[in-house]
Amino acid sequence: MRNNIQFKTTDGTTLRGWHYLPDSSGKHPTIILAHGFSAVKEMYLDKYAEAFAKQGFASVVYDNRNFGASDGEPRQEIDPWLQVRDYSDAITFALSLEQTDAARIGVWGSSYSGAHVLVVGAIDRRVHCVVSQVPMVSGFQGFRRLVRADFIAPLQAQLHAERAHRAAGGPPPMLPVVAQDPTAPSALPTADSYKFFTETAASRAPSWRNEVTLRTIEYGFGYEPGAYIDLISPTPLLLIVAVKDHLTVSDLAIAAYERAHEPKRLVLLPGGHFDAYVDGFDQSFGAACDWFRTHLKQ
Repeated sequence: MRNNIQFKTTDGTTLRGWHYLPDSSGKHPTIILAHGFSAVKEMYLDKYAEAFAKQGFASVVYDNRNFGASDGEPRQEIDPWLQVRDYSDAITFALSLEQTDAARIGVWGSSYSGAHVLVVGAIDRRVHCVVSQVPMVSGFQGFRRLVRADFIAPLQAQLHAERAHRAAGGPPPMLPVVAQDPTAPSALPTADSYKFFTETAASRAPSWRNEVTLRTIEYGFGYEPGAYIDLISPTPLLLIVAVKDHLTVSDLAIAAYERAHEPKRLVLLPGGHFDAYVDGFDQSFGAACDWFRTHLKQ
Protein backbone atom coordinates (compact mmCIF):
# COMPACT_ATOMS: atom_id res chain seq x y z
CA MET A 1 0.00 0.00 0.00
CA ARG A 2 1.28 3.45 -0.92
CA ASN A 3 0.01 6.72 0.53
CA ASN A 4 1.00 10.25 -0.38
CA ILE A 5 2.69 12.09 2.49
CA GLN A 6 4.09 15.48 3.32
CA PHE A 7 6.00 16.76 6.32
CA LYS A 8 7.80 19.89 7.41
CA THR A 9 11.49 20.09 8.14
CA THR A 10 12.87 21.95 11.14
CA ASP A 11 13.26 25.08 8.99
CA GLY A 12 9.64 24.88 7.79
CA THR A 13 10.19 23.47 4.29
CA THR A 14 7.50 21.02 3.14
CA LEU A 15 8.80 17.77 1.68
CA ARG A 16 6.49 15.41 -0.21
CA GLY A 17 6.66 11.76 -1.05
CA TRP A 18 5.20 8.34 -0.33
CA HIS A 19 4.66 6.04 2.61
CA TYR A 20 4.81 2.37 1.65
CA LEU A 21 3.41 -0.35 3.91
CA PRO A 22 3.56 -4.14 3.72
CA ASP A 23 0.35 -6.17 3.69
CA SER A 24 0.63 -7.17 7.35
CA SER A 25 -0.75 -5.04 10.18
CA GLY A 26 1.03 -3.68 13.23
CA LYS A 27 4.31 -1.82 13.56
CA HIS A 28 6.96 -2.34 10.90
CA PRO A 29 10.69 -1.80 10.47
CA THR A 30 10.88 1.38 8.42
CA ILE A 31 13.43 2.51 5.85
CA ILE A 32 14.00 6.16 4.86
CA LEU A 33 14.88 6.67 1.18
CA ALA A 34 15.83 9.80 -0.74
CA HIS A 35 17.55 10.09 -4.11
CA GLY A 36 20.90 11.31 -5.35
CA PHE A 37 22.16 14.35 -7.22
CA SER A 38 19.19 16.18 -8.81
CA ALA A 39 17.16 12.95 -9.10
CA VAL A 40 13.49 12.69 -8.16
CA LYS A 41 11.73 9.83 -6.42
CA GLU A 42 10.19 8.44 -9.61
CA MET A 43 13.69 7.50 -10.78
CA TYR A 44 13.32 3.97 -9.36
CA LEU A 45 12.88 4.73 -5.65
CA ASP A 46 9.33 3.42 -6.04
CA LYS A 47 10.82 0.16 -7.34
CA TYR A 48 12.99 -0.22 -4.24
CA ALA A 49 10.19 0.71 -1.83
CA GLU A 50 7.74 -1.70 -3.47
CA ALA A 51 10.29 -4.50 -3.21
CA PHE A 52 10.99 -3.65 0.45
CA ALA A 53 7.25 -3.73 1.19
CA LYS A 54 6.99 -7.24 -0.23
CA GLN A 55 9.66 -8.26 2.29
CA GLY A 56 7.81 -6.76 5.26
CA PHE A 57 9.44 -3.31 5.44
CA ALA A 58 7.67 0.04 5.47
CA SER A 59 9.34 2.94 3.66
CA VAL A 60 9.24 6.72 3.77
CA VAL A 61 10.28 8.01 0.33
CA TYR A 62 10.51 11.73 -0.44
CA ASP A 63 11.82 14.24 -2.96
CA ASN A 64 14.73 16.31 -1.75
CA ARG A 65 14.04 19.96 -0.98
CA ASN A 66 14.05 22.22 -4.06
CA PHE A 67 13.29 19.25 -6.34
CA GLY A 68 10.29 17.39 -7.71
CA ALA A 69 7.16 17.57 -5.58
CA SER A 70 8.89 19.10 -2.55
CA ASP A 71 9.04 22.79 -1.72
CA GLY A 72 12.18 24.83 -1.22
CA GLU A 73 14.09 27.69 -2.78
CA PRO A 74 16.17 28.25 -4.81
CA ARG A 75 14.73 25.58 -7.06
CA GLN A 76 17.26 23.04 -8.33
CA GLU A 77 19.86 23.90 -5.68
CA ILE A 78 21.56 21.11 -3.72
CA ASP A 79 23.01 21.94 -0.34
CA PRO A 80 24.26 18.57 0.96
CA TRP A 81 24.13 19.60 4.61
CA LEU A 82 20.48 20.64 4.33
CA GLN A 83 19.74 17.29 2.71
CA VAL A 84 21.47 15.53 5.61
CA ARG A 85 19.27 17.42 8.07
CA ASP A 86 16.22 16.52 6.00
CA TYR A 87 17.01 12.82 6.42
CA SER A 88 16.83 13.27 10.19
CA ASP A 89 13.59 15.23 9.83
CA ALA A 90 12.21 12.38 7.72
CA ILE A 91 13.10 10.00 10.56
CA THR A 92 11.21 12.24 12.99
CA PHE A 93 8.22 12.16 10.66
CA ALA A 94 8.40 8.37 10.32
CA LEU A 95 8.44 8.02 14.09
CA SER A 96 5.19 9.99 14.26
CA LEU A 97 3.42 7.33 12.17
CA GLU A 98 1.61 4.63 14.09
CA GLN A 99 2.88 1.90 11.75
CA THR A 100 6.57 2.64 12.49
CA ASP A 101 8.60 0.52 14.89
CA ALA A 102 10.91 3.08 16.51
CA ALA A 103 13.47 0.42 17.39
CA ARG A 104 13.89 -0.62 13.74
CA ILE A 105 14.77 2.43 11.62
CA GLY A 106 17.02 2.06 8.58
CA VAL A 107 18.37 4.60 6.10
CA TRP A 108 19.09 3.89 2.43
CA GLY A 109 20.82 6.24 0.03
CA SER A 110 22.36 6.07 -3.42
CA SER A 111 25.06 8.22 -5.05
CA TYR A 112 24.78 11.68 -3.40
CA SER A 113 22.24 10.42 -0.89
CA GLY A 114 24.53 7.41 -0.40
CA ALA A 115 26.94 10.02 0.91
CA HIS A 116 24.29 11.59 3.14
CA VAL A 117 23.39 8.35 4.92
CA LEU A 118 27.04 7.95 5.97
CA VAL A 119 26.74 11.24 7.84
CA VAL A 120 23.25 10.55 9.17
CA GLY A 121 24.29 7.10 10.36
CA ALA A 122 27.16 8.64 12.30
CA ILE A 123 25.30 11.51 13.98
CA ASP A 124 21.69 10.31 14.38
CA ARG A 125 21.54 7.33 16.73
CA ARG A 126 17.88 6.74 16.01
CA VAL A 127 19.24 4.96 12.92
CA HIS A 128 19.71 1.23 13.50
CA CYS A 129 21.03 0.21 10.07
CA VAL A 130 22.69 1.98 7.10
CA VAL A 131 22.80 1.02 3.42
CA SER A 132 24.94 3.27 1.21
CA GLN A 133 24.85 2.47 -2.51
CA VAL A 134 27.46 3.77 -5.00
CA PRO A 135 28.24 6.70 -2.66
CA MET A 136 30.19 9.87 -3.29
CA VAL A 137 32.66 9.82 -0.39
CA SER A 138 34.80 12.89 -1.15
CA GLY A 139 33.70 16.07 -2.86
CA PHE A 140 37.24 17.32 -3.33
CA GLN A 141 38.72 14.10 -4.70
CA GLY A 142 35.62 13.26 -6.72
CA PHE A 143 35.66 16.71 -8.29
CA ARG A 144 39.29 16.24 -9.31
CA ARG A 145 38.41 12.90 -10.92
CA LEU A 146 35.50 14.31 -12.94
CA VAL A 147 36.81 17.69 -14.08
CA ARG A 148 39.70 18.06 -16.50
CA ALA A 149 42.63 19.92 -14.96
CA ASP A 150 42.48 22.73 -17.50
CA PHE A 151 38.77 23.26 -16.75
CA ILE A 152 39.23 23.79 -13.02
CA ALA A 153 40.51 27.38 -13.01
CA PRO A 154 37.74 28.67 -15.34
CA LEU A 155 35.13 26.91 -13.22
CA GLN A 156 36.50 28.44 -10.04
CA ALA A 157 36.35 31.86 -11.69
CA GLN A 158 32.69 31.21 -12.51
CA LEU A 159 32.00 30.28 -8.89
CA HIS A 160 33.63 33.47 -7.64
CA ALA A 161 31.62 35.58 -10.10
CA GLU A 162 28.45 33.73 -9.07
CA ARG A 163 28.88 34.82 -5.48
CA ALA A 164 29.12 38.48 -6.49
CA HIS A 165 26.16 38.09 -8.84
CA ARG A 166 23.88 36.62 -6.18
CA ALA A 167 25.07 39.07 -3.53
CA ALA A 168 23.94 41.86 -5.87
CA GLY A 169 20.46 40.31 -6.03
CA GLY A 170 20.78 38.45 -9.32
CA PRO A 171 19.02 35.14 -9.98
CA PRO A 172 21.02 31.94 -9.42
CA PRO A 173 23.06 31.00 -12.52
CA MET A 174 22.24 27.48 -13.70
CA LEU A 175 24.27 24.59 -15.07
CA PRO A 176 23.03 21.49 -16.92
CA VAL A 177 23.12 18.30 -14.86
CA VAL A 178 24.15 16.31 -17.94
CA ALA A 179 25.12 17.03 -21.54
CA GLN A 180 25.35 14.74 -24.56
CA ASP A 181 28.92 15.95 -25.10
CA PRO A 182 30.83 15.01 -21.92
CA THR A 183 33.31 17.84 -22.56
CA ALA A 184 30.52 20.43 -22.52
CA PRO A 185 29.72 22.22 -19.25
CA SER A 186 27.63 19.99 -16.95
CA ALA A 187 27.55 18.86 -13.33
CA LEU A 188 27.90 15.14 -14.16
CA PRO A 189 30.10 14.98 -17.27
CA THR A 190 29.91 11.27 -18.09
CA ALA A 191 28.18 9.49 -20.96
CA ASP A 192 26.32 7.09 -18.67
CA SER A 193 24.98 10.02 -16.62
CA TYR A 194 23.49 11.57 -19.76
CA LYS A 195 21.95 8.26 -20.81
CA PHE A 196 20.43 7.47 -17.41
CA PHE A 197 18.95 10.87 -16.66
CA THR A 198 17.55 11.63 -20.11
CA GLU A 199 16.11 8.15 -20.68
CA THR A 200 14.70 7.77 -17.16
CA ALA A 201 13.17 11.25 -17.22
CA ALA A 202 11.47 10.43 -20.52
CA SER A 203 10.16 7.04 -19.41
CA ARG A 204 9.11 7.61 -15.78
CA ALA A 205 10.14 10.96 -14.24
CA PRO A 206 8.76 13.97 -16.17
CA SER A 207 9.32 16.27 -13.16
CA TRP A 208 13.11 15.92 -13.44
CA ARG A 209 14.81 19.04 -14.79
CA ASN A 210 18.22 19.07 -16.43
CA GLU A 211 19.69 21.89 -14.38
CA VAL A 212 21.14 22.75 -11.00
CA THR A 213 22.35 26.05 -9.62
CA LEU A 214 26.00 26.79 -10.13
CA ARG A 215 26.40 27.13 -6.36
CA THR A 216 25.46 23.44 -6.09
CA ILE A 217 28.92 22.67 -7.49
CA GLU A 218 30.63 24.80 -4.85
CA TYR A 219 28.66 23.11 -2.08
CA GLY A 220 29.63 19.70 -3.42
CA PHE A 221 33.29 20.57 -3.76
CA GLY A 222 33.53 21.10 0.02
CA TYR A 223 31.46 18.08 1.09
CA GLU A 224 33.45 15.23 2.70
CA PRO A 225 30.98 12.58 3.93
CA GLY A 226 33.67 9.89 3.97
CA ALA A 227 35.16 11.63 7.00
CA TYR A 228 32.23 10.27 9.03
CA ILE A 229 32.47 6.63 8.00
CA ASP A 230 34.54 5.48 10.96
CA LEU A 231 32.01 7.10 13.31
CA ILE A 232 29.03 5.02 12.16
CA SER A 233 29.90 1.95 14.26
CA PRO A 234 28.29 0.31 16.18
CA THR A 235 25.44 0.98 13.75
CA PRO A 236 25.72 -1.68 11.00
CA LEU A 237 26.92 -0.38 7.62
CA LEU A 238 26.50 -1.96 4.18
CA LEU A 239 28.46 -0.33 1.36
CA ILE A 240 27.43 -1.28 -2.19
CA VAL A 241 30.08 -0.32 -4.76
CA ALA A 242 30.01 -0.67 -8.56
CA VAL A 243 33.46 -1.73 -9.75
CA LYS A 244 33.09 0.06 -13.12
CA ASP A 245 31.82 3.28 -11.55
CA HIS A 246 33.58 6.30 -13.03
CA LEU A 247 31.18 8.87 -11.57
CA THR A 248 31.62 8.11 -7.86
CA VAL A 249 34.75 6.08 -8.44
CA SER A 250 35.00 2.70 -6.76
CA ASP A 251 38.55 2.98 -5.40
CA LEU A 252 37.63 5.98 -3.25
CA ALA A 253 34.58 4.16 -1.88
CA ILE A 254 36.53 0.98 -1.14
CA ALA A 255 39.26 2.97 0.60
CA ALA A 256 36.59 4.64 2.75
CA TYR A 257 35.11 1.23 3.58
CA GLU A 258 38.49 0.14 4.95
CA ARG A 259 38.28 2.97 7.51
CA ALA A 260 34.84 1.89 8.75
CA HIS A 261 34.52 -0.27 11.84
CA GLU A 262 32.43 -3.38 12.39
CA PRO A 263 29.72 -4.37 11.87
CA LYS A 264 30.13 -3.71 8.16
CA ARG A 265 29.87 -5.42 4.80
CA LEU A 266 31.12 -4.54 1.31
CA VAL A 267 29.22 -5.73 -1.79
CA LEU A 268 30.76 -5.25 -5.24
CA LEU A 269 28.47 -4.90 -8.25
CA PRO A 270 29.99 -5.79 -11.62
CA GLY A 271 28.60 -2.83 -13.58
CA GLY A 272 28.72 0.95 -13.59
CA HIS A 273 27.20 3.65 -11.42
CA PHE A 274 23.62 3.47 -12.74
CA ASP A 275 23.38 -0.29 -13.26
CA ALA A 276 22.25 -0.76 -9.63
CA TYR A 277 18.83 0.71 -10.52
CA VAL A 278 18.03 -1.47 -13.53
CA ASP A 279 20.28 -4.29 -14.79
CA GLY A 280 21.83 -4.85 -11.38
CA PHE A 281 18.68 -4.20 -9.35
CA ASP A 282 18.25 -7.77 -8.13
CA GLN A 283 21.78 -7.79 -6.70
CA SER A 284 21.69 -4.28 -5.21
CA PHE A 285 18.23 -4.72 -3.70
CA GLY A 286 18.97 -8.25 -2.54
CA ALA A 287 22.07 -7.15 -0.65
CA ALA A 288 20.24 -4.22 0.95
CA CYS A 289 17.24 -6.35 1.90
CA ASP A 290 19.44 -9.04 3.48
CA TRP A 291 21.29 -6.39 5.50
CA PHE A 292 18.09 -4.76 6.74
CA ARG A 293 16.56 -8.13 7.50
CA THR A 294 19.61 -9.11 9.56
CA HIS A 295 19.91 -5.89 11.53
CA LEU A 296 16.30 -4.70 11.80
CA LYS A 297 15.03 -8.03 13.04
CA GLN A 298 12.56 -8.36 15.93
